[in-house]
Amino acid sequence: MDASSITFSFFLIFTGAAILATLALYSRQPLLIAYIALGAIIGPYGLNFVNDLALLSDISHVGIIFLLFLLGLDMQPQALVSTMKKATPIAIISSLAFMGIGYVVSIAFGFSQAESIIIGAAMMFSSTIIGIKLLPTTILHHRHMGEMMISLLLLQDVIAIFVLLVLLSGDVGQFDITMMLKTIAALPVFIALSMLFVKYGLLKLIQKFDRFHEYIFLLALGWCLGLAEAAHQVGLSAEIGAFIAGISLATSPISQYIAVNLKPLRDFFLILFFFSLGARFDLALLADIIIPAVVLAALMLTLKPVIFQFLLRNASEKKVLAWDIGFRLGSISEFSLLIAFVAFDAALLGKNASHLIQATAIITFLISSYIVIFNYPTPIALNDKLRRD
Repeated sequence: MDASSITFSFFLIFTGAAILATLALYSRQPLLIAYIALGAIIGPYGLNFVNDLALLSDISHVGIIFLLFLLGLDMQPQALVSTMKKATPIAIISSLAFMGIGYVVSIAFGFSQAESIIIGAAMMFSSTIIGIKLLPTTILHHRHMGEMMISLLLLQDVIAIFVLLVLLSGDVGQFDITMMLKTIAALPVFIALSMLFVKYGLLKLIQKFDRFHEYIFLLALGWCLGLAEAAHQVGLSAEIGAFIAGISLATSPISQYIAVNLKPLRDFFLILFFFSLGARFDLALLADIIIPAVVLAALMLTLKPVIFQFLLRNASEKKVLAWDIGFRLGSISEFSLLIAFVAFDAALLGKNASHLIQATAIITFLISSYIVIFNYPTPIALNDKLRRD
């Protein structure tokens, strides 16, 4: 792809995204659905206006790196401890239940044992983007709900990172337990060295030059991408490196300033990520996976709220709050898509299985958003009585 075609591709992507996003806002749809739809329309399996998906996929991958970096920046250990005891058993039990459902459905539709395990693993998580974007923050009731939701989502993210660690620990097409153990052993060393570098190097630079906002911005970018690349070199993933980079800075007073200033850059790359998701979806395979995708999505959308409600009620949460959280966490996650891509690239997952995860994700993103918008308080509710900032 030459310079002019990159410019033309970006023109099509961001102009098209702006047009579809406008329509989505008028019709109260989630914006990420607009980006996925745009990819399907102008990608290689649609009108074929944008066809170099390898480059776009590499660029969009940076969006996931920034997403995990910002997640790490917001992961304050002190704030997490208060809800950890209550949220941890809920996160573990629910994740195992969702994995079991995904595994059974996949086996029933003829996928292999290994594929069914990975499909089941992809079902364990709920969408952080949809969950947080549709959550009111101005009412005390919703602040408590937000704390519980964020705790559950963070714990799911930790589980997801472990799943990615497992998937990335072997050679193409196989799982290497020795390599995984070496990778796990390298993880605490990597974290310790990162914390020491932040304490004795990065924070001193930030304190000395904190008046120069451009420098702080560049330092944050360098730290995020540098640690992502370092993690990749020692056998971890770039995503895990970015997450550790964020956590290592989370206790710094400058962490929220960095988070606020990096969000527009993260959103830029995430638009490309969701576009590439739609563009990579081979519509010709839809007939082969549509029935299992619909069944799996229906089960997730139905059983996730029920399971979360049951577990939250047993953890002494009020019934109304428990149902509210359950429906808000009814979709599967962006991490599910990442697991599908990583497993497919490692030849651990066939094309149909990868597309099954993607199709299930898209269906649950869309329907879960509708359920929340029409029934629960949210900033973009259609009903004035439900609209809350």
